[in-house]
Amino acid sequence: MDIKNYMQDLGRQARAASRLMAAASTEAKNTALCAIAAKIRERAGELLAANARDLEQARADGLEPAMLDRLTLTAKGVETMAAGLEQIASLPDPVGEITDVKRRPSGIQVGHMRVPLGVIGIIYEARPNVTADAAGLCLKSGNAAILRGGKEALHCNQAIAACVREGLEEAGLPAAGVQVVETTDRAAVGELITMPAFVDVIVPRGGKGLIERISRDARVPVIKHLDGNCHVYLDDAADAAKALPIVENSKTQRYGTCNTAESLLVARSQAPALLPAIGAMFESKGVEMRCCPESLAILSANPSLTRLLKEATEADWSEEYLAPVIAIKVVAGLDAAINHINTYSSQHTESIVTENYSHAMRFLREVDSASVMVNASTRFADGFEYGLGAEIGISTDKIHARGPVGLEGLTSQKWIVFGNGEVRK
Repeated sequence: MDIKNYMQDLGRQARAASRLMAAASTEAKNTALCAIAAKIRERAGELLAANARDLEQARADGLEPAMLDRLTLTAKGVETMAAGLEQIASLPDPVGEITDVKRRPSGIQVGHMRVPLGVIGIIYEARPNVTADAAGLCLKSGNAAILRGGKEALHCNQAIAACVREGLEEAGLPAAGVQVVETTDRAAVGELITMPAFVDVIVPRGGKGLIERISRDARVPVIKHLDGNCHVYLDDAADAAKALPIVENSKTQRYGTCNTAESLLVARSQAPALLPAIGAMFESKGVEMRCCPESLAILSANPSLTRLLKEATEADWSEEYLAPVIAIKVVAGLDAAINHINTYSSQHTESIVTENYSHAMRFLREVDSASVMVNASTRFADGFEYGLGAEIGISTDKIHARGPVGLEGLTSQKWIVFGNGEVRK
């Protein structure tokens, strides 16, 4: 295969389709979304069989447990994909929305209209559900999409892509509105990120190495999703009944996700009371604890924890483990917690457990991350949980889109002017 010509052909088709997608009615887009959801449910067996082929090859290739977890598609996962598409269909259509109209002294009225970005290139690893989520969000926001999934999920991605194509055609929309790259050749990524004539924005989803490469080499704008070193801080005013389940869920519900907590901070006044129970919970789940000297001293009082305790290094405070490992540090209080988070976090998601309103509001204002929470698990940092239907990724950028990127994040705004014959004097 001539990769350059192949990708240029995809780009040309996507650019032509983007004009039709931008002009598509809300009814047509919703019809397509519901048709795709129906086909995903109808072909659940085929999707799971394709995923099993991918998993068999991935295990043979020695894929790491965290990546295998991301790659695995279950019957529940298939239903979640379909339900996510239907939820996107139920959301308001952002395209064409007019806001902020104001009359100027000249008599003209000036406002904003929300419009699609155009052609969105999405590069992702392992997770087959991204194919459906990305297709649905790009479709509803009036964009065309070129999706390049990881080689690990090739068979499942192609099976989902067939559902997407047929759903688009049933609704009278161009099949090229969503295209899945069929080659696993890495050169395809290099072409996709250097085609400004055909691609308007790139969204990479995957490991830090992939995202750093894309950001370095791309010739089109990139919406970045870097690593998720997420924190839970147990404040001086933390409620112990809330603290343990929030820490447990944030860290142990799933280890291989970007919104999993990787660092636990505990106020010094609460550490002797809270850490023993937290340590016992982590011990029951086999979670290794990399501790500051103060937290290590408290947790070492329980001999059964010894095998899971290690002294933290400076690198641990910045680490995204994606594994049953967590960094634990005792801090003086709120000021020290905020300073630690703003120094070491990846600006993804942070949570405070507290009953002190002033502390909660300071944490919300002063922690510089895309999602900041009070008395809730970091695992809620997710497009589906935020009511976006799904997400294209979780941006740690500050410009254009931040946090879970849904429909609004896949659109831009243009200025519009209403006049009645006015001329400038």
